[in-house]
Amino acid sequence: MSTRAARILAGDQRTGARLMRDLDDGLPEAIEVQKALFPSTGRAFVLGVTGNPGAGKSTVVDVLIERYRRQGKRVGVVAVDPTSPFSGGAILGDRIRMQRHATDDGVFIRSLATRGHLGGLSRSTGDVALVLDAMGYDIVIIETVGVGQDEIEVVGQADTTVVVTVPGLGDEIQAIKAGILEIADVLVVNKSDREGADNSVRHLITMLELRGHDATPVEIVKTVATSHPAQGIDDLILAIERHHARGSSASDAAARKKKRARAQLGDVLHDRLRRAADAALAAHPDLVEQVASRQLDPYSAADTIARTLLKP
Repeated sequence: MSTRAARILAGDQRTGARLMRDLDDGLPEAIEVQKALFPSTGRAFVLGVTGNPGAGKSTVVDVLIERYRRQGKRVGVVAVDPTSPFSGGAILGDRIRMQRHATDDGVFIRSLATRGHLGGLSRSTGDVALVLDAMGYDIVIIETVGVGQDEIEVVGQADTTVVVTVPGLGDEIQAIKAGILEIADVLVVNKSDREGADNSVRHLITMLELRGHDATPVEIVKTVATSHPAQGIDDLILAIERHHARGSSASDAAARKKKRARAQLGDVLHDRLRRAADAALAAHPDLVEQVASRQLDPYSAADTIARTLLKP
């Protein structure tokens, strides 16, 4: 095992932070360290937090960190923010919101930009979560971008997925068609001191009833994360623990490991194929010119590039 990997397994935060940066940049040497770490991972409980923009996900995560730290658990956070399609930059606001934990050695917060990756996560989200696992954090919280109904990739990364919503987002139909709610293991109605909170709970219950009797049970928790003290967070933690306990049987645990392994393998494979496709496209500017001048259709051009990728 490399010295770098040994330091990370010993909990060295500085070495871990450098590896996370290198993994996000796609450096080959970082992948080699990750390979050495992989057999020592799989111990952390991974909690996914997603939901509508403005629902208060970061505030809920901030209070969850506080409560888990009271229990003596070490917490790692992967907070994903969207990348601007114009400037290429990202405002890593989640780190700002959780600033009060910055001096706590038992908390490690890593912000990531999506860099154009869809599904609410960054390309390197799984890699960073794996490093936090290797560093010995008991709980790894993945907070997604908050982009809307298609933000479902987190379900492949997490043991338990919490979906945060707020009152006033719409009627029953809006709740039913919101695909993001269908991935929830626990539903949170945050800002429940607002008018319409009880209606939101009823709408969510209606949506859950439409799934049928064989569907996995989903608890609904009302919270006010900004109040002092925060309301409903202890109930949320208990709901998370109950879901985790329901999936702790040998068969469920094996299925969850396979699901996460498939997601990890898919992420790595898709990234490598994307990189290879980008390189092949750059190597064929003549095809781009032919498509631009309408001498060649993009489908035939893509077939030509694909054949170069599939050559043994």
